[in-house]
Amino acid sequence: MALSRRRFLTIGVAAALALAAGGAVYRLAAKQPGRFVLDGEARAAIDAIVPAMLAGALPPADAERRAAIPLATERVHQAILGLPLATQKEIQDLFGLLALGPARRFLAGVPVSWSDASAAQVGAFLQDWRAHRFATLQVAYHALHDLVLGAWYGDPSAWAAIGYPGPPKGLSA
Repeated sequence: MALSRRRFLTIGVAAALALAAGGAVYRLAAKQPGRFVLDGEARAAIDAIVPAMLAGALPPADAERRAAIPLATERVHQAILGLPLATQKEIQDLFGLLALGPARRFLAGVPVSWSDASAAQVGAFLQDWRAHRFATLQVAYHALHDLVLGAWYGDPSAWAAIGYPGPPKGLSA
C-alpha cells in the first residue's frame, strides 16, 4: 500500500497528539507539586545516561563505578532542583516523554526499559539526538549533557581528575 502525503500527515498529527496525551497522563499520574520529581523511570533514564556521558570520567574499578552512578544521578537531581520552576517543568516533561515506552522506542531508539538498556543503545540514542536534524532533540541532548557534566564537575571530588585545584584561596564572593 502506497503512503500518500495526506495519510502521512494524518499519521504524523495522530502520533503527535498521542505523545502529547501520554505526556499529560504522565504528569497527572505523577501528581507533581510543581518541582521536579525524580521518579522511577526518570531515575532509571539518568542512571543509564550518566555512564554514557561520563564514560572516561567515572572510576575505572567496577565496584567504584557502580557506586558513583547513583551519586552522579543524585547530583543531577539536585542540579535540576536548583533551576527555576519553569525549567524544572520542561525537564520533567522531557523525562516524562522518555519514560513512555512508545516515545522511548521511536524518539530515543531504545526498545527496552532504561534499566535494561545497554551502554551501546544509550550511547547511540545520545549521539543521534546530538546530531539530529530536529533542533528540539538537539536542545534536549544539550540539556542532558549540561546537567550531567555540570553536576559531575560541579562537585569538588571530581576536580582532581581534571587537574583543577579549586577556586583561588582568599577571594571573597
